Amino acid sequence: MAKWQPGLSTAVRVPASSANLGPGFDSVGVALGVWDRCRATVLDHSGLEITVAGEGAGAVPTDASHLVFRSLAHAFDSFGEKAPMGLRLECDNAVPHGRGMGSSATAIVTGIVLAHALRAERDGRSFGEADLSEVNDLAARLEGHPDNSSASVFGGVTLSWSDDPERGTTTLRLAAHPAVVPVVFTPEAQLSTATARAVLPAQVRLADAAANSARAALLIHAITNAPEHLLDATREWLHQEPRRPSYPASMALVDLLRASGHAAVISGAGPSVLVLATSATATAVSEAGGEGWRVLLPGIPDRGAEVIES
Repeated sequence: MAKWQPGLSTAVRVPASSANLGPGFDSVGVALGVWDRCRATVLDHSGLEITVAGEGAGAVPTDASHLVFRSLAHAFDSFGEKAPMGLRLECDNAVPHGRGMGSSATAIVTGIVLAHALRAERDGRSFGEADLSEVNDLAARLEGHPDNSSASVFGGVTLSWSDDPERGTTTLRLAAHPAVVPVVFTPEAQLSTATARAVLPAQVRLADAAANSARAALLIHAITNAPEHLLDATREWLHQEPRRPSYPASMALVDLLRASGHAAVISGAGPSVLVLATSATATAVSEAGGEGWRVLLPGIPDRGAEVIES
């Protein structure tokens, strides 16, 4: 194994994501063109240095509990190695935290990709597709579900499943129909994924499960081939209604948009609202939120996590 050379450095960027997309609970995700960037540099002395700019600056820890570093350390453990004894992480974040746009998954993927890229740089090889498959597996295990993380790893629309998380996650990367335009309404309020998941029921009615299964199947067809069916394809029965008291303003906006014929859903665990609009409706949809909502039209990047030059 080659030694770590002080000054060895690599940088990555990783996109945000939205998950569930209505009926695709814990399985369907879409990458969003809002990017976190991070550079890792091997130091000539022991210690950990972390700086954070943008989202989370002054709020997230800058010690070994930082999620990017913890994920990087997990990746090195999976290699049977230890992370470099001296390391600097320079994080520049654009993904909003606690808003249902996959900020935790983005951080997890960032750390794992940095570990793979540093190791590849040290060993004189390129970061490649085989690395992304390993990133996807570990990110899903650390996140606990694969929908957000897989979209951040691969870009586009992703469909993921695992019969046994310890044996890996399988992800299909799908291309969204070119007319599909995501519009994201982001409020000031935050909501942790753990809090949002805590209110979900342990059991669901058989009729609800069957209805949700049909719409999940339709969702894949609609988002890739037939966007005219997106309104019907994004109806769901499993997770939004139980969470309504946790984000009443978000559900009110979902109700308003859907009543107007737009495919609105809660983005991930919320409280942001995602609309799978089309190029013909995106402008009108973006004007529907009113005060208190930041509106993003991030697009769907066809690439996910990648090593960058700067």
